[in-house]
Amino acid sequence: METSLYLPVKGFLEKSGFAVKGEVGGCDLVGLSDNDPSVVVICELKLTFNLELILQAVDRAAIADEVWIAARISAKGRGREADKRYRDLCRRLGIGMLGVSDAGDVSVIVGSVSPMPRTNPKRRSRLMREHRNRRGDPALGGSTRAPVMTAYRQQALGCAAALATGPSRVRDVRTGIPEAGKILLSNVYGWFERLDRGVYGLTDAGREALQRWPQPDIHANQ
Repeated sequence: METSLYLPVKGFLEKSGFAVKGEVGGCDLVGLSDNDPSVVVICELKLTFNLELILQAVDRAAIADEVWIAARISAKGRGREADKRYRDLCRRLGIGMLGVSDAGDVSVIVGSVSPMPRTNPKRRSRLMREHRNRRGDPALGGSTRAPVMTAYRQQALGCAAALATGPSRVRDVRTGIPEAGKILLSNVYGWFERLDRGVYGLTDAGREALQRWPQPDIHANQ
């Protein structure tokens, strides 16, 4: 699974000063620096180096300052990382290559050229906003089957937690979740039901969501 590569690569980039989170904006791994403006680094993960991995990295170049690809190093030394043509292609494209051993050690095979040209500022801004709005790092990079814990889903779960003990007014839920009004009204996941003007309750789907993703008491953290 690609997720087995996430923590080693995350640790590698964190040592370079990046705040790293997984599955942000469709990217396996996104890191932001504390600089102003922030440096955006993206890494895509695969179990082996292949053409699809390079194609993903080329797409990410439109929104990142640094782009890396990471894969398991072949135990027999016959993987793409040993192919000079593959490494040269990454160099020409400005894409860095990271090799991950079975023990979780990360090595730089090809360095990333920084900065890369940015051609899609709106997409870049969405990526940075999603990264900054997430609480913690709730998703392992490389996940493909589980629902991604986006910042929006985190806030919706916060609303559900506030309604877990019974119906409540929007203004009360908003004390912990500033965007509660929009989230309750849109009801994207079907977790909420409008009981009266400005009053919402939790549906069975909402209670199931809280069992799947238990939430702390949002008021206790204020």
